[in-house]
Amino acid sequence: MRRSTKIATAAVALMGLFALAGCTTDPSVAPPTQSGEPAPSEPAAEGNTWFDQELFDTQDAQRGVAPEGPADEPYLQYINAEMVDTSEYKSEGAKKACFANASISNPWRQTGWITMNQQLKVLQDQGVISEMETRDAQDSDDTQIADIDYFIAEGGCDVFIISPNSTAAMTPAVERACDTGKPVIVFDRGVETDCPVTFIHPIGGFAWGIDTAEFLIDNLEPGDRVVGLRILPGVDVLEQRWAAAEKLFADAGIDAVDHFTGADPAEIKSIISDELAKGDVKGIWMDAGDGAVAAIEAFEDAGVDYPVMTGEDEMSFLRKWKETGLT
Repeated sequence: MRRSTKIATAAVALMGLFALAGCTTDPSVAPPTQSGEPAPSEPAAEGNTWFDQELFDTQDAQRGVAPEGPADEPYLQYINAEMVDTSEYKSEGAKKACFANASISNPWRQTGWITMNQQLKVLQDQGVISEMETRDAQDSDDTQIADIDYFIAEGGCDVFIISPNSTAAMTPAVERACDTGKPVIVFDRGVETDCPVTFIHPIGGFAWGIDTAEFLIDNLEPGDRVVGLRILPGVDVLEQRWAAAEKLFADAGIDAVDHFTGADPAEIKSIISDELAKGDVKGIWMDAGDGAVAAIEAFEDAGVDYPVMTGEDEMSFLRKWKETGLT
């Protein structure tokens, strides 16, 4: 069953409700390598099964929606959220949270982990959370499935917090957590069930793809060639980014090809080098900021003009963007 969007606040914040009252990999994607990363430099398959016109239109419209929530606490803001009644989970005393994390293998996830632990300290001081036991799957579906099953078997979790490694593969494990009767919070990446009490996600799937593709289209000409660099398959938000961009590139007459990189700088440089050998590359599209600097350096190594490109709000890329005067 496809999930429905529910409350959108901060992941650990659901624990505040307690204070008020009382082994398989994703079959829908290409097999990963032994390290759990996608086979590098493989072009994505033709035909995008992740494209959803209704969700594309929804997230396109949401780009202009003013968020609801406290202005001085943007991390508690949300847009167009479907709220649900969580009163059945109210109880007295501090609770134990069990967090099954996909990984902390990139700067974005590392920053989130640091932020989450700061909020954990606040909630511990408030007597809301007693502890948070965390297991890190290190980007492995099989490991995260085992982690979730471990928490279930342990029997000591008052709430499950899950950031899925991939979408389809994690769905049965999330459903097993839901079957315990304890609240389940899924955030960041999604799963194919609506059993979690809370699903927190950005509009950064299709909306990200629309924003980034429009930027490239506005700065390029029909017929120009764009290389898409994608970190891994099978994650809904990442697949949606490319699905949106791919559609807009096709509509604009942009010649776009995409590759999975595993966020490996050496692989990114190799991909760019190979594509430059085929002809001019006018644009670089990325579904995340990992490897943006490596992509720029590949153009420098080849002695060709910088492309129009997208990156992310990572300091290494922003410094390079400022130094080079990239579009």
